[in-house]
Order: sequence, then structure tokens, then C-alpha cells
Amino acid sequence: MPADPNRVILTGENPFIRLSAKDGDPLTTNASFWRIITCPAGPGHVLYLTSELTGNRWRIYADNIAMARWLQSTVQGMLNPETADTSIPVTEAQFTKSGDPRYFWTETVKSRDEEIALTWYQIGEPLLIHTEPNAEPGRRYGVCTLLIPALGARLTRNGVEAAGQPWAREREGRPFSTCALAFSESWTEAR
Repeated sequence: MPADPNRVILTGENPFIRLSAKDGDPLTTNASFWRIITCPAGPGHVLYLTSELTGNRWRIYADNIAMARWLQSTVQGMLNPETADTSIPVTEAQFTKSGDPRYFWTETVKSRDEEIALTWYQIGEPLLIHTEPNAEPGRRYGVCTLLIPALGARLTRNGVEAAGQPWAREREGRPFSTCALAFSESWTEAR
């Protein structure tokens, strides 16, 4: 099998939670979690979060601010341009994980005065996605990722649960969700 001809810019994980009150309504919670194994700004963890629990404002929690800012200027900023704003403060935090991704998975984020827990459950069948850089307009980067849909998801901040719920989707004719674990994720850019 030939090697991907593009330059690998990061590898890690990027599970996400997107909740809304009704299917098709605007998101009430949008959480993009990253566990970076390698990128030009080093390894680390970061959570980009907006929710009624954050006053509907973007919050960023990280244990490597350089990596969090690098992601804002590259992949995360492309995926959601609202998160590219580097005037959003970064809160220092510690990160832990637990669970078995076949059944449930929890990522916990602890800062000085906050604890946020993201949990995925009702796990579906994984999909392996591979896209090339610039394959779609506005998508400068390519990705190879294992997406594992979760029909159940919950986000809490200091014990208060975010409103809304995940919604079933279809991706390329297969069951998917507005919430998913994204493991073994590598992003590329054209050489």
C-alpha cells in the first residue's frame, strides 16, 4: 500500500459533542476535544467549548497553550472559524480519561474552579474516513480518522448538565450521530 503523499501535521484524537434541543435546531452545546500526540507545537490536550453552561461564549481549556493556539490557526480554526479567534482566553487545565470506547468514554477537564465532564455512550459501529487536502472548497487539510458515532452523550460543568441531546445522522449511507469519538486521527496538508 502506498504512503499518503501529503505532509502529516498532527496526529491524535478529536472527539466531539454537538447537542441541540430539537433535531435541526441551532446547537446549544458545541464541544471539540483534542488529545494531540504530535504536532509542531507539541503534545497536549485542549477543549473548545460553547454552551449555555458557558454563557454561550467560547471557552478554551488546555495544558499546552502553544498547541491550543496552533490548532486555532490551523485545523480547529478551519473546522469552526469561530474558534480561530485568538483573543479567547485559554484556561490552564488538567485532563483525564476513563471508560472503554466499545461501551462509553469520558474525558474530564479540571481547572482551578471548574470541572467539565464529556461522556459518550450508546456507541455505534466505527467508520474509517480518509479525505485529501483541498478535496472540498475551504477544506485546506485532509484527514484520516476512525469516527465512532455515539447516540448518547452528556456534558456537565460543575455538576450541571448541558441542555439538548445528540441526534442520529447518516454518513455515506451508514448510521452516524451529531456526537462521536474520533480516534487515530491524523491531519495532512498538501506538500
